[in-house]
Amino acid sequence: METTFRWWLVTAVAPVAWGTNYFVTHEYLPAGHPLYGAMFRALPAGLLLLAIARELPRGVWWWRSVVLGVCNMGAFFALIYLASQLLPVSLASTIMSAAPFTMALFAWGLLAERPTALVLIGASAGLAGVVLLLGAGSSAVDFRGVAASAAALTMSSFGYVLVKKWGRASIATTSWQLIAGGLVLIPFAVLIEGAPPHLDLPAVAGFTYVGLVATALAFTAWFAGLRRLPAATVGLIGLLNPVTGVLLGVLWSGDNLTSRQVLGLVLVLSGIAIGQLRSIGVSKRFDYGRTGVRPD
Repeated sequence: METTFRWWLVTAVAPVAWGTNYFVTHEYLPAGHPLYGAMFRALPAGLLLLAIARELPRGVWWWRSVVLGVCNMGAFFALIYLASQLLPVSLASTIMSAAPFTMALFAWGLLAERPTALVLIGASAGLAGVVLLLGAGSSAVDFRGVAASAAALTMSSFGYVLVKKWGRASIATTSWQLIAGGLVLIPFAVLIEGAPPHLDLPAVAGFTYVGLVATALAFTAWFAGLRRLPAATVGLIGLLNPVTGVLLGVLWSGDNLTSRQVLGLVLVLSGIAIGQLRSIGVSKRFDYGRTGVRPD
């Protein structure tokens, strides 16, 4: 149980960092360049992790790295960057909280991890919280941003489950995905967006934060948790993303949380707690099967 909770905490680093990423992208990074923005995020982070891991792909991991790099990094980053420019911070971050459902569905189809009642209850509580959080916004919704977020959600959920299916999640494989995703983006960025955007000091600082914290650190933590926890449970931990995004949005604007937002956040956190109960149950069954000692 203690080991499971430790990996739960490690995994939680990722959605918290991603929740701050929406804010940094929206406030400090140049608008109108989602492809370059995604490339600047992926490639330096991947090269940094490769320098740490000092390991190149072998065999099937060459093409697997490209597939995962497109799903989890390249196309995903471009879509998230676009959504962050088109939508309010809270709205862009909360759309991704549908991940418990999408990851559970992909895990069911690809890994035969059938979603349990606790997973469905937790995901439903989180979704209810999302509905309340979305309804709290007063600005107009750009449906191009909504479409970009939905595409990013579907693509990344599929890619995350593929990482678990293929059975290897490490600093090395994370670096391969980031480098592959970044390299794939370069020709599209040149053809579609032309010359790279001018980066002022705040943009450079923003990309540095996004690359180091919201990418290199976050994805290393996320894949480490995905390797050791059920995919659906990891999806539920991802609900910390909208919590972080909404709280940052409120703090930045100086407004108080409305009662509707508070209720939404309570429901989201309740969904995460229910998912943790599911993880503890899986961990106890695993320990019983390994040691023969029945859990209390």
